[in-house]
Amino acid sequence: MNDNLEFAVNLAREAGEIMKENFSLGMKKEWKEDNTPLTITDTKVNALVLNAVQNTYPAHSFLGEEGSRLVNSEYVWVCDPVDGTVPFSHGWPTFVFSLALTKNGESMLGVIYDPVSDRLLHAEKGTGAFLNGQKISVSKDSNFSKMSLVEVAGEYRLPSIREKLTAEGCYLPAFYSCVYAGMLVATGEFAANIYEYDKPWDGAAVKIIVEEAGGKVTDLKGEEQRYDKEINGFIASNGLIHQKLVDVIRPLLK
Repeated sequence: MNDNLEFAVNLAREAGEIMKENFSLGMKKEWKEDNTPLTITDTKVNALVLNAVQNTYPAHSFLGEEGSRLVNSEYVWVCDPVDGTVPFSHGWPTFVFSLALTKNGESMLGVIYDPVSDRLLHAEKGTGAFLNGQKISVSKDSNFSKMSLVEVAGEYRLPSIREKLTAEGCYLPAFYSCVYAGMLVATGEFAANIYEYDKPWDGAAVKIIVEEAGGKVTDLKGEEQRYDKEINGFIASNGLIHQKLVDVIRPLLK
């Protein structure tokens, strides 16, 4: 494990402890302008990672959901301190910590940590993806008719996506955490994860972890994109059904 990855893994563990300590029913929360909740845990974890990056890698940028520090650098750490704040803030344990290091917009390493179940995924470019030290791989499901599990985050750009995929035989649960769903794609439990929005911290770690597990991650049109700025959503899949999903989604894009 190189120094960058060790740094990311240690931060994930530290962030996870904060998340577990603060996870409870009746949690105090505020509501942001986009009508999503904000908790003290979001801001505390974001500050933890921002300060750690600034102290350890002062020449690198940091892009976080709850605060950033941007400098002129080809390296950007991209962080979602609590992906799944809706379930987290309502006592529902489907949330994770997410951190990736990008170079010129390309994800070079990623860490996803589920502190409730103590599941830590990590990947580096060209080395494979791992869950708690054990190598993982995506599913071999190549047919929608086998009840493929596909998580869909949002429907404002794809208003009929659920109807289309259900008709193809897909099962569509909702976690309200696209990174949590990405974790399940990488471990072979889900066939795919579709994300409509433009936030890079929701896709940067998913990109490298799913692909190092043998899958494929592109934007909603099936094209490559940068993960150090706004994105055009993403499709994360086992690769075998990726083009089928692109073919379904492209005609629906607004």
